[in-house]
Amino acid sequence: MASDMAAPDVSVILPVYNAEQWLDECLQSVLEQDFPGSLQLSVYNDASKDKSSEIINIWKIRFEERGIGVVVGGHDSPQPRGVGFAKNQAIVQSSGLYLCFMDADDVMMPSRVRLQYKAAIQHPRSIIGCRVRREPEGATERYTRWINSMMPEQLLTQVFTSHGPTVIMPTWFCSREWFCHVGQFVEDGRGSPEDLLFFYDHIQNGGGIHRVDEILLQYRYHEHAATHSVSEETIWKHRVRFLEERVLSQWPHFTIWNAGKQGRKLYRSLSTGNRAKVVAFCDVDERKISRGCYTYEESEDLTGGGFEANLKSLGLQEGVDFFHFN
Repeated sequence: MASDMAAPDVSVILPVYNAEQWLDECLQSVLEQDFPGSLQLSVYNDASKDKSSEIINIWKIRFEERGIGVVVGGHDSPQPRGVGFAKNQAIVQSSGLYLCFMDADDVMMPSRVRLQYKAAIQHPRSIIGCRVRREPEGATERYTRWINSMMPEQLLTQVFTSHGPTVIMPTWFCSREWFCHVGQFVEDGRGSPEDLLFFYDHIQNGGGIHRVDEILLQYRYHEHAATHSVSEETIWKHRVRFLEERVLSQWPHFTIWNAGKQGRKLYRSLSTGNRAKVVAFCDVDERKISRGCYTYEESEDLTGGGFEANLKSLGLQEGVDFFHFN
């Protein structure tokens, strides 16, 4: 961490890679914050090949003229090191007591830092998010509605069903102390969901999730966004691992709701020990239930032994809503 006589209250953490078309609008929104405390901008340029570096240097002068400190780092290697690496470097070179994460293609509302800083003080072990406005309007409408409409308790429970953090990464705000307690982002490069993995570690360490229920970020959608490099299968594997560690390890047995393709995929993805805990698939589709059983190709027990006993121990009976499997 950079050493200052008096650390600023908040450091805006901004990784940059080939962002020339968005940087002016992004940096202007940081400059327009109505936060009354001290602010610092920490930019890490991850081997951009466009004019991002020149734009950053121009804006550095503008920020310093307004009394806002700017720290700029980066490298000019042939290839970028990835978003996780760039975020970690931007954090290491910064010195704010709180961290406000920002993507170079997004835009802050003027009250963002002020309102999230207030919430972070009240929730010191939490990641603070906010509601967003999607740009262009109407893009990923269902996803945007999900981001904005979750109830407070769903910010945790829907971690197990979502494809990413329930408060999206460009809205994150937290204390430096808590971030360092959880650890850094993984630096596996392109294709790695560094935000999701940190989010899981955050929860495993007892961290909370809080959302400021105001639109504080314009969240841009475009085909070059880094999130598109992460495959569905990669996310699925991490989701199953987290579900097993966080929940299934505590359960002696359970049913899977969905006797179709997704339910069977979940079963096949489980560890051997957790597959043994599954007593039934549960569904309401008679076409699926009528098959009567599901035989997993790697199963050593093709008799279904113990199934009825497991159901009885749960106080359940085999009937039209259960799909027995071996």
